[in-house]
Amino acid sequence: MAQSYPKGILVSVGGAEDKGTDLEKGIVERNRLNFFELGILKNIISLTGVTDPTVEVITTASSIPDEVAENYIDAFSKLGCKKIGHLRIRDREDAAKPEYIERLKACDCIMFSGGNQLRLSSIFGGTEFLDILKQRLQDEHFVIGGTSAGAMAMSNTMIYEGSADKAHLKGEVKITTGLGFLQNVIIDSHFDKRGRFNRLAQAVAANPGAIGIGLGEDTGVVVTEGHNLKAIGSGSVVIIDGKNIDYNNIADIRTGEPISVENIIVHIMSSGDVYNLQNRTFVGKEIEIDDEG
Repeated sequence: MAQSYPKGILVSVGGAEDKGTDLEKGIVERNRLNFFELGILKNIISLTGVTDPTVEVITTASSIPDEVAENYIDAFSKLGCKKIGHLRIRDREDAAKPEYIERLKACDCIMFSGGNQLRLSSIFGGTEFLDILKQRLQDEHFVIGGTSAGAMAMSNTMIYEGSADKAHLKGEVKITTGLGFLQNVIIDSHFDKRGRFNRLAQAVAANPGAIGIGLGEDTGVVVTEGHNLKAIGSGSVVIIDGKNIDYNNIADIRTGEPISVENIIVHIMSSGDVYNLQNRTFVGKEIEIDDEG
């Protein structure tokens, strides 16, 4: 029986929004310019394939949802979008509102903002809202975008905590279940600026079947058919593959001790490069996935 690939498209962006309220507030204005310069939101619009798409912004992860929503609505409006909504979901009760369910079913694109990815998994996990998102991604030409926390929550295995300076120590990287739009991957954001290589490497060492995807700021990936991953933006995407790991001490050492991992595979991708998640192969620029608006 032939495998059924998702018809929808995922766009994961390294972002520049974070959990801290002060930091998040300071970045709202800066992001406005970055999004336009890199055309990432323009990419998302074009990928819908709709002349006048309906876009719904979800700011559940953010501690300043209204300010962040206003930023996205303004940005999408300047790109020519006329139908932009804000699904102001703050708890599981909100996620079950009939109005929001109907708007989810009617839109062409969902955009998850940054913030705290644990809010996304704890509020949407097990809900009808999440079931509909997954069904639409599988069966329809539907676009789901996410930046920072919104990108990290897309995978089935999700990092929710872990400081970069202690990420080489066992137990410092906390993992839980994400929204599950992508299987067998772990996504980390702000990858270059915050030095998160060790954080993602530890997550992969503990889950060698998963492929780590490190997204730099102003950088993202477009995923089609659930496995063709194309880099977009100005920075780099780092792929960490644990399939050939030989020695790995993470199961044998005590919490707080440094980890050792032998023979981990690392790829660095720039804009236009493609990686096949299914075959775990770096394809280069051979596959053309239109990301031009």
